[in-house]
Amino acid sequence: MNLPRGALENIAPFVVEPEDTLGEADANGVRRLKGSAVRRVHTDAGDMVLALVRMHGVGGVQWGHNERISSIWRSMADPTVGHGTERTLAPVRPWKGVVGDGSETCLAALESVVPNRHALMMNAEDAANALMRVDRVRPYDLEEDLVLNGQQDPAMYVPQQVRLEEEPERDSDGNPLYPAAYWGWMAVRGNNRTQKRQSIFRLSSGEVLAGVPVEKLGRNGDGVIFDPHVWLTEFSTLLNKEYAEATDDLDPTNGSRARRAAAIAVVESHLVIGTPTPQRLFRIVQMNNRRDHVHPPLEFDPINRSRALGRSVLGMYVARRVMNEKTAEVLSGLAPIRELPDATPDMEVSELRDLRSMKLLLELFPADAHRRHLLRRALSENPPSQLSKPEIDQRARTWSALTSESYPQPWNPRVGQVFGLKVREGIVLSGRRLPDLLTTADTDDAAFEELVAYRAAHWLASFGIIEADRGSLDGQEMIGDAGERMRRSRRSVTNSLQALRHEKSRIMAVGVLKALVAAMDDGDRKPWQVGVSGREMPGREMTPFWFDREFPKENGTGRRKTAVTPRPAPAPSAPGFPPDPEPAPEPALAPAHRTPPPAQEPPGKEPPEKEPVGKEPVGKEPVEADEPTVDALVTRVEDRIRRLHETSAEAGELLERLRRQADGASHARPIARHRADGAVRLVTQTLSRLRQLPELMEDLTEPE
Repeated sequence: MNLPRGALENIAPFVVEPEDTLGEADANGVRRLKGSAVRRVHTDAGDMVLALVRMHGVGGVQWGHNERISSIWRSMADPTVGHGTERTLAPVRPWKGVVGDGSETCLAALESVVPNRHALMMNAEDAANALMRVDRVRPYDLEEDLVLNGQQDPAMYVPQQVRLEEEPERDSDGNPLYPAAYWGWMAVRGNNRTQKRQSIFRLSSGEVLAGVPVEKLGRNGDGVIFDPHVWLTEFSTLLNKEYAEATDDLDPTNGSRARRAAAIAVVESHLVIGTPTPQRLFRIVQMNNRRDHVHPPLEFDPINRSRALGRSVLGMYVARRVMNEKTAEVLSGLAPIRELPDATPDMEVSELRDLRSMKLLLELFPADAHRRHLLRRALSENPPSQLSKPEIDQRARTWSALTSESYPQPWNPRVGQVFGLKVREGIVLSGRRLPDLLTTADTDDAAFEELVAYRAAHWLASFGIIEADRGSLDGQEMIGDAGERMRRSRRSVTNSLQALRHEKSRIMAVGVLKALVAAMDDGDRKPWQVGVSGREMPGREMTPFWFDREFPKENGTGRRKTAVTPRPAPAPSAPGFPPDPEPAPEPALAPAHRTPPPAQEPPGKEPPEKEPVGKEPVGKEPVEADEPTVDALVTRVEDRIRRLHETSAEAGELLERLRRQADGASHARPIARHRADGAVRLVTQTLSRLRQLPELMEDLTEPE
């Protein structure tokens, strides 16, 4: 240990129970540090010796030479001014002192020189502000984490003396008003933790370094105390008094300053006390800190990060004895679901998955106040009433990532980000089993909503029907049912769920949910499409294109005020009424291989006296030269709807006639597959457009 005595005297008041770090006195009465209290650290720049101590939580000083905020200072290697700032940071040099024989030597400390005390305080303030801006990118609240859990990892501090160029001002008696030099222990590692701890104590690094105002020690006046032996004793006495007077509160964040600071009253710290090469001390400590940032622990991808976060929550529940070990193993993905107490032998695959997912949901969005408090501590969150959307999304991603462990392939955990601020106080489920919910979903609003809100997103994602919104999808293509290339539009998971909730799609939506469950229970095969009646259509796989077509994006939004286009022949792809009952071409890119056109008339004899309304020539109705009037458009709308009604009825009659004739001629399946697929595709597209008509009509209808 080759430390200046001034550095030791400065840190001594902050070290808690220093006797614990010392061994027994030798024959000469000298006591040495215990081996367990000393650590030698090797870096590429040299070695240093650390003392492992327990330190008062207010100790330490933020370091302006932290590399994460170096851009706010003017570089000393730059001969110009600029870089967006005029601020300069004094260079750091090895500390030199006079030893016993009168020679000057370097010791394990640093030194710098600033113009005056004002510059010293401004440098400390600038460093604090810069670190606060950097800390905003942290995914959790560090200060609240320290309040709730204390400091888990020790920070490292190096001694530095800051000298003033200007002579201190003097009082009327000729005594200096403040010192000409200040010792401080600078945070090489743990700058943010040091700042947040001092914020909890309501002090700043500048005050710890250069003196604490007496008003913060409970005294009257505007003086400053510079000696930490004095101000730290008074400050600790004040805190102990506040703590004794504070009422007992389960949540320290609601208590007084002393209550909030209780978990960090004493922290583990590493103090640099020696080095064989003190002239390189600055580079040695910087190298050590840089390795922490350049070579952090193994990075997690989003799925593993969310799963690890969830497992830490479950482990905390077990440690706090609010969850048994077996349940935690199952929910962590380390044991079969059937080992859950609630699992029964008759449960299918889908219900077992649902059982685990819903248990995870309740553990990550608990309604119980005690669990909410534990969860908040584990995730360093705001109080429930102030829980933010990013914090809710973090929980949702954790739930989604852990849920995906029960499925063959994981999905992007952002699929689970479907909750709003209403879940702040927790989620309460009905407790009904999955088969019961599916059976009653057609008529039971609560059952239907529970399925859509907490199951649908994961089920659809597990089969690749929907995915988390990854930004613009305008440039992405997909293959339609007939092999044609289709261009996708951007769509969020929430919008997909809203489309399922659309009242006119409810029967079909319930059919989709049942089809997904059936596919899970049948070896996770591809789910089948469902018809408007909600029944499965075996052999026709459910695809993202099919889902977007049957549950279009417009169904997931509020009612749109869409004006009727005044043109006599609007484009087929535009929303609203087609200009003619003739089926419109598909709104897609040019297909590589077109399928043959669908049959316009079924084979067999047709009554010569009646021609299908839908076969009326395009030019049969004269096109008006001028823009049609409003009355003319209303008449045309009524005519189109009437003809559409008649055409749909006639199409059904023709299919029935075809069935009878085919049975008589022993041709049970008279329609070719490619012709049937084309016709069915046009029918489903027409149905999708028809769903928009009632809302469009209502928007243009005068009130009663």
